[in-house]
Amino acid sequence: MKKNVLITGASGNLGKASVEKFLEEGYKVIVTVSPGKKIGFEAAGEILSYEADLTNEKNVEEVITKVISEHQSIDAALLLVGGFATGGIKDTDGAILKKMYALNFETAFYAARPVFLQMQKQATGGRIILVGARPSINATDGKDLLAYALSKSLIFKLAEFLNAEGASQNVVTSVIIPSVIDTPVNRQANPSANFSDWVRPEEIAEVMSFISSVNGNALRDSIFKIYGNS
Repeated sequence: MKKNVLITGASGNLGKASVEKFLEEGYKVIVTVSPGKKIGFEAAGEILSYEADLTNEKNVEEVITKVISEHQSIDAALLLVGGFATGGIKDTDGAILKKMYALNFETAFYAARPVFLQMQKQATGGRIILVGARPSINATDGKDLLAYALSKSLIFKLAEFLNAEGASQNVVTSVIIPSVIDTPVNRQANPSANFSDWVRPEEIAEVMSFISSVNGNALRDSIFKIYGNS
C-alpha cells in the first residue's frame, strides 16, 4: 500500500522538487494550494490537490480532516509554506512582526496540529518536517532579518514540544535549515553570487525523502543544516 505524504507550499520551487521526489519514491502525493490557485506545474504522477488558506486555522483543520477522511492516513507531512522579510530592529514594527509570525509560524502550527493528532492514532506513527532558517540560529545573520528570524525561531521549539509528546507513538518532527536555495528569484536578486555554492531544491527534497523513509527510522530530534557551500 502506498504511503501518503501531505505537502504544503507545493507550488514553490522546493515544493515542486519535493512533489517530484516523493512521486518518484512511490508516495501518494497530497498537496495544498491557496484558494483559487493551481499547483502550477505538471509531474510524472498523480497529484491530489486541496485548496486551503493556511493562515486560517479553522480552514486548515477542515481541509486536513477531509484529507484524512478520504485517504485514511498521513504518513509524512512536509510543511513548506513561509515568507521572508528584511529589516533590523529599527525597521521592524508590530505589523511586519505579525505578518512574519502568521506566515512562518502560524501556517506551520495550524497544519502540524491536526496532522500530529492523526499520526498519534496511527500504528506506524508518522514524520513531520518543518522548515527553519539559519538567521534564526545565528544572531549575526539574523540581526538584519529580525522579524523573519524571530518567527522562524519558534519552529525549533515547536519541533521540540511535538517530539516530547510524540515519542511514545513514533511521531517524529524534524527541522531542515536550508541556506540560500538556488531558485530563479534568488538568482535574480543576487546576480553576482556563485550559484554553485547554493543548495538546490532537489538536494533538499532528497534529505526530506530520507527522513521520511525506513532508512530514517532511527532519527529523533533531528535538525538538518542543508547549507551547500554558502
